[in-house]
Amino acid sequence: MAASHRLSVPGPPVTVARGSLGSMGPEIIAASPSFSYAIVTDSTVGPLHGGRLAGSFPDHERVSVLTVPSGEGHKTRDSWATLTDQLSSTGHGRDTTIVALGGGMIGDLAGFVAGTYMRGINLVHVPTTLLAMVDAAHGGKTGVDTPAGKNLVGVFHRPAAIFIDPEVLATLPLREFQAGLAEILKHGIVQDAQYFTDVVAELPGLLSQSAAVGDSLTRLIVRSVEIKTGIVARDEREHGLRKILNFGHTLGHAIETASGYSLLHGEAVAIGMCAEARAAERAGIAEAGTAEAIRGAVCLAGLPTARPLDVSVERVLQLARADKKKRSGTLEFALPEKVGRMAGGDSGWTLPLPDALVEEAMQ
Repeated sequence: MAASHRLSVPGPPVTVARGSLGSMGPEIIAASPSFSYAIVTDSTVGPLHGGRLAGSFPDHERVSVLTVPSGEGHKTRDSWATLTDQLSSTGHGRDTTIVALGGGMIGDLAGFVAGTYMRGINLVHVPTTLLAMVDAAHGGKTGVDTPAGKNLVGVFHRPAAIFIDPEVLATLPLREFQAGLAEILKHGIVQDAQYFTDVVAELPGLLSQSAAVGDSLTRLIVRSVEIKTGIVARDEREHGLRKILNFGHTLGHAIETASGYSLLHGEAVAIGMCAEARAAERAGIAEAGTAEAIRGAVCLAGLPTARPLDVSVERVLQLARADKKKRSGTLEFALPEKVGRMAGGDSGWTLPLPDALVEEAMQ
């Protein structure tokens, strides 16, 4: 096992250690002492990593593995009901810790289960996708999707700890890996221009490696976690500064839903960042060249820059208006002034844009 990074970040403790999954059980027990543990995973990740994680617990009889079908389409109230029923029928009480083993979908769903089962039980995140490692596992947001949009039913529920083993990314499909790069790029855009530059420089090497789990990727994961947790610590419930992390998400969530989840979350966010940056530049909010810098980085990461032709602008705006980011009936956006700095500091970190301008930016 490579060196362990115990990050000095606000909020729940975060450990990043390559090759640690097979010995993680005792660390999870130390971070969240409980009578029993329920590993919640999906039908893709479970066969790859579920047995190894469960086997790392000293007392196997106190560990169960609950599996749901993979894919964003299964992040639903029905899946929440199935999992809570399974916990109840297998005797899991309030002295249980939920261990979320998977990507962002599992983190959101398992977190929602942990936040609501018996009015709240302990939660530990073991993210297995790049997107979950750098973004979704941090910040305490949980939830499920409804036909009206993403994450419209959920609660804030902090995990007791987050354990990251970058070596599990060796089994991650390239497309999923690229989707995670969207959130890494976003972190640079919203707060750290030098980090954005560093990420862009690393992209060709990361994408050329069959198993991009080396030191450079570990460094990027650590820095993204520092950015995300630093922002969340200053505004946990998203009343102000934390809204900057929604850059690309106002349109991205709507595009993802309109695609019937044929687009991955990171792909939709990449498209959303490009469109929202174009709109910001045309509105005179962003410096000239900002949108092209973002589009160029997204392209270099192998991510899409425009909505699919079968996803209409009208449908995207309809879904965006149903999103949680609407305030007083007005759709608001987190928008960059330039790479590394966001606009709207004097207005709660979001700004409205005319529908016509948003439509133009999505064409």
